[in-house]
Amino acid sequence: MFTKPLILAIETSCDDTSAAVISGGRMLSNVVHTQSLHRKYGGVVPELASRAHQAKIIPTIEEALHVAGVERKLLDAIAFTRGPGLLGSLLVGVTTAKALAMALTIPLIEVHHMQAHVLAHFIDQPHPATPFICLTVSGGHTQIILVKSPYDLEILGQTIDDAAGEAFDKAGKMLGLDYPAGPELDRLAKKGSARFEFNKPEMPDFDFSFSGLKTSILYKLRKWVKEDPDFISNNLEDLCASVQRSIVDILLDKVITAARSHKISEIAIAGGVSANSELRHRLKLKCQSENWKCHIPKFEYCTDNAGMIAMAAHYKYLKGDFSDHSVSPAARLEF
Repeated sequence: MFTKPLILAIETSCDDTSAAVISGGRMLSNVVHTQSLHRKYGGVVPELASRAHQAKIIPTIEEALHVAGVERKLLDAIAFTRGPGLLGSLLVGVTTAKALAMALTIPLIEVHHMQAHVLAHFIDQPHPATPFICLTVSGGHTQIILVKSPYDLEILGQTIDDAAGEAFDKAGKMLGLDYPAGPELDRLAKKGSARFEFNKPEMPDFDFSFSGLKTSILYKLRKWVKEDPDFISNNLEDLCASVQRSIVDILLDKVITAARSHKISEIAIAGGVSANSELRHRLKLKCQSENWKCHIPKFEYCTDNAGMIAMAAHYKYLKGDFSDHSVSPAARLEF
């Protein structure tokens, strides 16, 4: 017997095709198919991503329903990522969700991708007590969110240019690492020593900037390679450790400042970059020293996945916050 609401969620914002089923707030399945075809291009190719979503979306949904042991006719609603993301990719998820909701004559629920990353903390685990501070870091976004309730999320600060995930990937590319460079840079950094210094931006309040850091890494690498053509290969692990330390320093400095400023002792991280080992380790240590509570989602809910979309949709269903069939994808959806 399933607990209501029983919701099927779809996530296609970038290059991961995902579907999940949630029953009364409890996750029954969370299936993710990652597109590996972008590796040879050094980044996500939007047209190829949307075509891959078209091929994978129905099999992924069927797999999620099968794993959950749920028949379509039992569903109470269909949820989907409306944005932000790649327009072509979002379009596949939106149109599929509309078709299913129309065929089953059940409500349609649109979800904001970044809000869903935050609400991943409410999945299958003791969630932070509200209010809490959440650092949301991904390939396209970096934000500090004040979470007053699952329905009330306020941006305290965000990047004015590049995101932390992009900084990891671009720096990794400069070092000759394959795409996506972030996880490989993290792996190599564990073996290195952070002995190289890069310029860090001076940003007011709780906002971030990573474009200056990327420029600093680029110019210093050019200088060092000019002096020694084998500099990168001879110092790769130390360079990875230095880049990682610089990015994590920037992230943690802002989170700590925000927590102290708002006198909040519940600290969380979310998004793909929250899988970074140094960010996790150093946040835990800081929370211990400050007597704060640290909250980190399971790895499967850090990167893009439909489970977090389902969790956000669960709360919207309880509130009766449904969409009509005129809804369209929004690549730059406001928070």
